Formats: sequence, structure tokens, C-alpha cells
Amino acid sequence: MGYQYAKRMEKVKPSAIRELLKLGADPDVISFGGGYPDPTMFPIDKLRKVFDSVLLEEGQQALQYTTSEGHLGLRQKLVKRMEKIGVSCELENLFIINGGQQGLDLVAKMFIDRGDVIITEDPTFLGALVAFNPYEPEYAGVSMDEKGMNMDHLEQVLKANPAAKIIYTVPDFQNPTGVTMSLERRKRLVELANEYNVIIIEDSPYREIRFEGEDLPSIKSFDTEGRVIHLGSFSKILCPGMRLGWVVAEKELAEKLCLLKMAADTQSSTLNMHAVNRFMELYDLDEHIQQLKKMYKHKKDIMFKTMENKFPKSVQYTNPQGGLFTWLTLPKHIDTAALMKESVLPEAKVAYVPGSSFFPIQEEHNHCRINYSYMSKEKIIDGITKLGKILNKYC
Repeated sequence: MGYQYAKRMEKVKPSAIRELLKLGADPDVISFGGGYPDPTMFPIDKLRKVFDSVLLEEGQQALQYTTSEGHLGLRQKLVKRMEKIGVSCELENLFIINGGQQGLDLVAKMFIDRGDVIITEDPTFLGALVAFNPYEPEYAGVSMDEKGMNMDHLEQVLKANPAAKIIYTVPDFQNPTGVTMSLERRKRLVELANEYNVIIIEDSPYREIRFEGEDLPSIKSFDTEGRVIHLGSFSKILCPGMRLGWVVAEKELAEKLCLLKMAADTQSSTLNMHAVNRFMELYDLDEHIQQLKKMYKHKKDIMFKTMENKFPKSVQYTNPQGGLFTWLTLPKHIDTAALMKESVLPEAKVAYVPGSSFFPIQEEHNHCRINYSYMSKEKIIDGITKLGKILNKYC
């Protein structure tokens, strides 16, 4: 049958992440592909007690509809947590979403008409491109280095695209590269956005998973004109299956975004919001995050020691101070997608995310994203050793 799809569906295509998630379900594959947290760190026993408590004591409320803004107590706790990263906000500025991914969709839906320009880091988070693409934007990429988005290049891009509507950034342990935007560049980013009248999306799911170096203030903390929209998430600091995140934005923006959320799904799960709120009342979320950071630091160190011993010197990789990923750069003649399909998967039973999909405009094929949080320590050593054997053959 010839279905008459909307034109926007031309931009909706399977992503590399979706395909890699399928590989992650194969027990024979050592997958460094997905952005999975370590499932052994999920506080299952505590959550079981939390859900029991919520259902026994708040069952009628927890299983009922609620407001689109979300559970009041949870929002109050998040307002206080935002203060820790330098962001002073009120309840009217914050509402709950179904993971940070929904926030990306809502912001694009609110601002982007066909042909509008979104400025991103180059490379950028593939999931953001997946969320933005149905609204048919044009992209402009900004180069990166070890201090994050290059502000001189950003200024050039803004001058070349005076009607740009959004600057999208993952400033902390960026997905996919793992690099962190410096303090000076965070301040300069807000200055440029003010000057060129652009909205900033600060996508911040990893910022609390810092295991080296000093914490940096949120970009939102430098916002003087209400143009920074901050997206937070429980996916990496508690568990992704809860599908809960939050938006912090200027009151008018928050109200309009929340109206779009109501149109999309009415509300986030009442039960899950009650459960996370109760978890934060009964247990120390920050202590749980400390345990995550300890584990991820250990896993990263194991991976990097193995890469240092097993990878050829021609392969470069970033050294993140937190988050879940490192970014590999191979010699330019190597296509990492072809290499994985033809050698890495069939010979080594190892998977990663090829880097080409992370580039919004001009693809580069000699990169890949490697996750160190999901696999066990033993599988990290085994998988990186096997990958190194193949890289030594081709690089």
C-alpha cells in the first residue's frame, strides 16, 4: 500500500544507536556501543522497598493522573539540586519530562520550522539529531578541541547564520567525545547567544558523573536573559528505565514547553515520580552517585590501561574526566563502520558505535565511540584486547 507519509518522515531513519542497541542484547557480543549505565549499580533492593512503600502509603495518588508539570515534591527537590550547580530557579521554571530525550523533542517542536538552523558541536550527540530531524532543520557544525566547542569558530558560524535559532551543546563529558567545555568557554557561549539572540540547549545528563577534576558551573548559571534551557536526567545517576528527566527554563519558555508535553503524553509516570521522590527522602542519592563515580573511574582506568598496552600508537583517544565514553580517532584511511562489519564483529565479537553518524553535516569515517560503563571489568579487558588485535592489523 502506498502510505501518504508527512514530508518530515523523509528525515526519520534508523540510527546507528538503534542498531547497536540490538547488538547489545546478544550475549555473545562484547558491546561498547550503547550509552548504558552499569546495571549492577542499580539500587534494586532500595527501589523495591521504595515502590512497596509508595503503593502502600500513596497508592491511590501514585496510580492516578497528575499535573503535566509533575510531582510537586520531586520538583521541589530538583529546585534545591539545581542550586548546587549555581542555578537559582523556582517551581515555575522546572517540570518533569520522560528522560532528556523528550526535552530535545519539545524544544525543537517549539522553535524549529523547516529550514531553520540549529548549531551543534561537530561531532554531536546522535540522539539529538534523531530528535531534531523530524522538524526539518538545517545544521551548522562548530569544531571542538580538548576544551569543548571552539568559541571563535562559533562566532564565525553565528555571523554566517544570523537567523540561527538554537545552539545545542553537551558541555560535560560530551557525547560522543567525552570532552568538557571550559569555564571560560561557558561564559563566552552565553555572551555570544545574547549577542546573536539564540537559544541554548544545555543537555546535561552526565555532569554529576565526574570522577576527576573540579566541578564546573552549569551554563544555565551564567544565563542573564532567560535563553538557556537546561535538561537534566535521572537516567545516568539512578536508572534509565524510570524514564525521568527535567527541564529548567525561563517561566514563559517552561510554560509553553509544558503545554507541548501535555499534548504529547499528558504527563510522566505518576508512579515513577512518586518512587524517585520517595527514594530521595529515604536514601542519599549523592552517596549513590559517589559509588557510581568510583565504579566508572575504575572501569575507565582498566580500559585505558588495556588500550595503552594493546592499541597501536596510530590510534588516538580522548581522556574524559567523567561520563561514559571515550572517542577513538583512527588513521584517515580507516572506515570504522566497514571495519566493524567486516572484521571487528565477525572475528572479535566486539561492537562500538561508528563515528560517522555523529557528524551533522560532513561525515568523518575514521572515528568511533567507546563506552566503558556497561561491560564488566573482565569483558572490558577481553573486548579491548580483541579490538586491539584487529586495530594492529589494519592501523
